[in-house]
Amino acid sequence: MTHTITAHSGRSGGPAAPPVLGGLGLFTVLLGAALPLVDFFIVNVALPAIGTALSASEAVLELVVAGYGVSYAVLLVLGGRLGDLFGRRRLFLGGMAAFGLTSLACGLAPDAWTLVAARVAQGASSAAMLPQVLATIQATTSGPRRARAMGLYGATAGLAMVAGQVLGGVLVAADLAGTGWRSVFLVNVPVVLVGLVAAARAVPETRSPRPEPVDGPGTVLLAAALLTLLVPLTEGRAAGWPLWTWLSLAAFCPIAVAFYAVERAADRKGRTPLVPPSLFALPSFRRGLLLIVPFSAGFSGFMFVIAVALQRGAGLGPVAAGLALAPLAVVFFAFSLAGPRLVARYGTRVVPAGAVLQGAGLVLMALAAWRSWPDLGVLALLPGGALAGAGQALQLPVVFRVVLSEVPPARAGVGGGVMTTVQQASLALGVATLGSLFLSLTPGLGMRDALLTALVTQLAAVTLTFLLSLRLPRTVS
Repeated sequence: MTHTITAHSGRSGGPAAPPVLGGLGLFTVLLGAALPLVDFFIVNVALPAIGTALSASEAVLELVVAGYGVSYAVLLVLGGRLGDLFGRRRLFLGGMAAFGLTSLACGLAPDAWTLVAARVAQGASSAAMLPQVLATIQATTSGPRRARAMGLYGATAGLAMVAGQVLGGVLVAADLAGTGWRSVFLVNVPVVLVGLVAAARAVPETRSPRPEPVDGPGTVLLAAALLTLLVPLTEGRAAGWPLWTWLSLAAFCPIAVAFYAVERAADRKGRTPLVPPSLFALPSFRRGLLLIVPFSAGFSGFMFVIAVALQRGAGLGPVAAGLALAPLAVVFFAFSLAGPRLVARYGTRVVPAGAVLQGAGLVLMALAAWRSWPDLGVLALLPGGALAGAGQALQLPVVFRVVLSEVPPARAGVGGGVMTTVQQASLALGVATLGSLFLSLTPGLGMRDALLTALVTQLAAVTLTFLLSLRLPRTVS
C-alpha cells in the first residue's frame, strides 16, 4: 500500500509538492517536544517547597508528579490518532494552547488538590501536543533532513529531561516576584505564547490521506491497562500498599491480554486498531521500543533519586541540587550534536558504546557518594555526570530514529504516539520503582547506602540496554 501526505493542489491543478518543515517550523515543534518533558522533571526539586506552601502530604505530592505522568501516558496514542484524523498542526496548536492554560492553572492553584487536578489536565494537553511533533517531522522531511531532525528531536528530549530539573531549582530559589515554586509552572505561559505565534506561521498542516476513526474499545482498554499498572506503582508506597493497589496490579495482565486480542481482531477484520499489531512486525520498531523501557525507567528514577538525596541528605538547596546535574546536561548537548556524524560512520554501534559510557559514569557517581557523603556537589559529581551525559546522548537520539525509521508516513502519528507512550510510561515506572526502592531503604540503611543501592539498580538497567542494543539494525535511515 502506498502512503502519501495530504497536499493541496497547485494553481495548475496538479498536486503540489509535499509540505516541507523549515528551520523555524522545526524549532517550534522541538519546543513543543521539550515543554512536556521539562514539566515532568521540573517539579522534582520544587516538591519540598510545594509541600510546605500547600501543607501537602507525601502521598499528595506524589500525585502531583504521578497525575501528570499517568494522564500523559494514557492519552498519547489517542493524541497521535486524532492528529492523523483532524490534522497534526491543528492538534499541535490546540495542545500547546491547552498546555499554557493548564500551566497557568497549576501556577495559580490555591491548594494541593487543585494543583493535582491541574497537573492531570496538563498531562492530557501534553498528550495532544507531543505526538504531532514526531508525526510532522516524519511527514515533512526525508533523507538527510529527516536524520538531522530526528537527531535534534532526540537531543531535545534528553536535554529537556535534565534541564527541567536544573531550571526547577533555579526558579524556586530565584523566587521571581515572590512566586516561589509557582514560577516552575508560570514560566511556561510566555513560552507557549511565543510557540503559538511561531507554529501558526511556520508549521505546515499534514494528516493521513485516509483518515481512520478512533478505535473506541482499544482506547478504553489501553487506558485501563496503563492505569491499573501505573497508579498503584506510583501511589502504593505512600498509601501503605492497601488492597486496591494489589487488585489493580492483578487486573493489569488480563486487561493487557484483552487489549491485544481486540487490536488483533480489528486488524484481521480490515479495521484500523488504535495500536496496529502490524507495526510490531517491523524489527526496528519492536527492538527500539524494547530498549526504550529500561533506558527511560532508569533515567527518570535516577533523576528523582538524586534530587531527593542531594536536598534531604546532602543538605543542598534547590539551585545547588539542580546545578549538580549541569555537567550531565552540557555534555549531553555537545555529544548530541556530534551524534549524527558518528551514526553516519559507525551506525547503531554507537548505542552499545553509549551504554558503556553511561555505566562508567554511574560507577564514578557511586564512588563519589561512597567516599564524599554528604559533601556531594558539582565537583564531586562532575566526572561521573559528564560520562553519563555522553553515554545517554549516544543512545537516546539514535534509538528514536531506529524506532520510527520504517514507519509509513500515513501512520506517523500512531507510531510516534506509541513510542512516546512507551517512553512516558517507562519514565513514570522509573520514578515509581527506583524512587520507591530508594525511599523505602532510606530509614533502615541511611541516605547514602540507599542512594548507592539505587545507583547499582540503575546500573543493572544500563546493562540490559547494552544487551538489547546489540540486536538493533546496524544502519538507520
